[in-house]
Amino acid sequence: MEASAARSRLSRDDRMEQTLGAAHTLFAERGYAAVKMDEIAAAVGVTKPLLYNYFGNKEQLYIACMERAGDALTKTVGEAVEATASPGDALGAGVRAFFAFLDSDRGAWAVLFDETLPQAGDVAERVGAYRGLIVELVSAAMMRQLPQQVRDAARVEVEALSAALLGAAEALARWWLHSEELSAEEAAELLIATIEPGLRARSGDSPTSDPTQKGTSSE
Repeated sequence: MEASAARSRLSRDDRMEQTLGAAHTLFAERGYAAVKMDEIAAAVGVTKPLLYNYFGNKEQLYIACMERAGDALTKTVGEAVEATASPGDALGAGVRAFFAFLDSDRGAWAVLFDETLPQAGDVAERVGAYRGLIVELVSAAMMRQLPQQVRDAARVEVEALSAALLGAAEALARWWLHSEELSAEEAAELLIATIEPGLRARSGDSPTSDPTQKGTSSE
């Protein structure tokens, strides 16, 4: 009896895993709005009622797919910025990790940053949570590396810059994925070269900056 129950649980787990794989592929290829639950059920070889039994609804199935992508991306960025020694280095490491992740798993990017996602509801909230976590990881790494005496004054600027950086990285990534006129590494370095000098100057991470005067170069 116990062995039979174990096999049943394993079979259900395996089928759910297959469903997540098929759904992830369809969502990545066509976008959230275009994919129907009937298509996912057909791709896996289950009935639509069984699919609803597994995941509840399309939103919850999408969230399950998104969580894999979001967890992988935040882990990649978090590990990259953790190993840095200055705000400028943190920015560069975060951007490079972001583009390297997208280059290695474009399906994950397509699921996490799908432009057809609803603007409200559980899916929108989960997307916002992952974006917020990425901003928090980068800004926290930058704050740790600032001199203690300027952290309080710099906090708002660092958080604002981290949010702006993610927005710029998303926009550049969309352009890059559509055009492929640059490599992922070149796209990352372009963004870093544009933003990093200003950050280093304001944080004092520059031989020409006075760390006690944000935004003012020493003469």
